[in-house]
Amino acid sequence: MDFKKYQHVERFGTNEVEGIEFGTCYVFPKIDGTNGSIWMDEHLNIQCGSRRRHLTEDQDNANFWHHAISDLRLDAFFMKNPELRLFGEWLVPHSLKTYREDAWRKFYVFDVVCDLPEEHPSGEKFEYLSYDEYQPLLRRYDIDYIPCMSKIDNGDYEFFLKQLPANNFLIEDGKGAGEGIVIKNYDYKNKYGRTTWAKIVTSEFKEKHCKEMGPTEKSARIEVESHIIDDFCTTALIEKTYAKILLECDGWSSKYIPRLLNTVYHDLVVEESWNFVKKYKNPMVNFKRLQGMVINKVKETKSELF
Repeated sequence: MDFKKYQHVERFGTNEVEGIEFGTCYVFPKIDGTNGSIWMDEHLNIQCGSRRRHLTEDQDNANFWHHAISDLRLDAFFMKNPELRLFGEWLVPHSLKTYREDAWRKFYVFDVVCDLPEEHPSGEKFEYLSYDEYQPLLRRYDIDYIPCMSKIDNGDYEFFLKQLPANNFLIEDGKGAGEGIVIKNYDYKNKYGRTTWAKIVTSEFKEKHCKEMGPTEKSARIEVESHIIDDFCTTALIEKTYAKILLECDGWSSKYIPRLLNTVYHDLVVEESWNFVKKYKNPMVNFKRLQGMVINKVKETKSELF
């Protein structure tokens, strides 16, 4: 395996990560060091990279290469898992200086991936292991990693903001919160077909950002929209819509996916609005959020199409 750059983590609320909150989201502490990667080459030698380049003994990055090649835990890990690549943060002094003394000069894994071939149809470079898949593996070899802070289905901006002050990972007692949070949805692809994570940086959270994001949603509203999906966006509705498209188009093609998603949403709103208005007593519904949940439900129900 050769050096490969890690993805750019996008700010929550931008087009690159639109809809990432729909589905199961994992929230992680964001730590302020320097990006690094570790893998094993075909000669069974440990290799390292920074964010942008392959590292060597003569071209190191804050002593990261020297640290990695002398770490026997990594040798043991890669001898059993040569197909995997580790991405993480090498914690050396940067802008945030409030980490515990025993936290510095360590590598904290935040993603574990399998390489995909360069000609992969999706254009993606990696297949990401989920946290539930890689966390037990790293623990088996006592490799440091960034733990998941929280897990939520169909989160919202207000929920994510509440995680910012809860990020005390590696921070000295009484020294405030960490750099921010990273939000991952392992089933999510953005509108360009890429796996992309979102971030919220504590120092960038200001009143003007709240105004740009619009009003926050209360948890009760999230519950209403989730109940609408559970009660009215049924498997029968999705299968009926799919069968209708099959009949009208003489078979299925991936080009009909937008039609399937939009028709299910259309039929839910047109055919069931009065029913959920009555059932939930004139609820306040965020229809953009509802549409995102419909898309997620269709993808879950007809996963073989995606």
